[in-house]
Amino acid sequence: MQQSYRDRLDRVTAYLHANVESDIDIVSLSNVACLSSYHWHRIYTAMVGETVAATLRRLRLQRAADRLANSDMKISDISKLAQYRSQDAFSRAFRDAYGKTPGAYRLSGSHAAFKAAIANANAKGFHVSIEHHDAVRCVSVPHIGSYLRIDAAMTRLFSILTKAQMLAQNAPMQAVFYDDPDLRPEETLRSAACTPWSEGLEIPKGTEELLRPAGRYAKLRYKGPYANMRGAYHWLYGVWLPGSGFEISERPGFEAYLNSPVDTKPEDLRSDIFLPIDDQQ
Repeated sequence: MQQSYRDRLDRVTAYLHANVESDIDIVSLSNVACLSSYHWHRIYTAMVGETVAATLRRLRLQRAADRLANSDMKISDISKLAQYRSQDAFSRAFRDAYGKTPGAYRLSGSHAAFKAAIANANAKGFHVSIEHHDAVRCVSVPHIGSYLRIDAAMTRLFSILTKAQMLAQNAPMQAVFYDDPDLRPEETLRSAACTPWSEGLEIPKGTEELLRPAGRYAKLRYKGPYANMRGAYHWLYGVWLPGSGFEISERPGFEAYLNSPVDTKPEDLRSDIFLPIDDQQ
């Protein structure tokens, strides 16, 4: 029975991520889950740790934050895409989640500090440490599309591991990124949600083995909304790297997420960004 409910949860989660900017109601989700709306909502809340409404609000506002930080789209248009009937309602919801109104966030969110450091060519504006990592075997679920939406693959990965009763307590959430989002179309970007996996464990059905190669990495500790991380990458590549004495490596970079957006406010999210590096020739 637990397996059946997990399968239904997977279907609903996939539907939510695919249609987050559409009009979604509990009845349509209950049809996806093949359960009554009353029972389905209680099951979803118990298994996920938040209500369906909270999930939708979090995902919609995350995409809104990305557009505010990384585009010139009008706030009124962002509000409509986030499924708010009035800009005032959107502003209140965004302020409650992100601590600022949409307009204030666009001007002074965490992305603004990186933009200022880039504009001033300030290579010492943020602390970067150099670490060597051994090769790590991981279990993963691939993702194609916007890097900001890799949470769908992350949810899928941890659901599979839970169903297989192979999810370790406090399993680290990580993601590997293979493409430059400034050079490739968003819909073609390749990445993978992953978590380290012991050598003696089999790879569960529905996942893939991923080997993160050994090497040195520049680590930037980032605090703030995931939507603002693009500015951190621009600073790392465009300001810190040229004066660092290192070359970018052909190995893929990765991120490690130190807490969860389900129970953490966006401004308190903590992530480590790992940039693969080699010595200059």
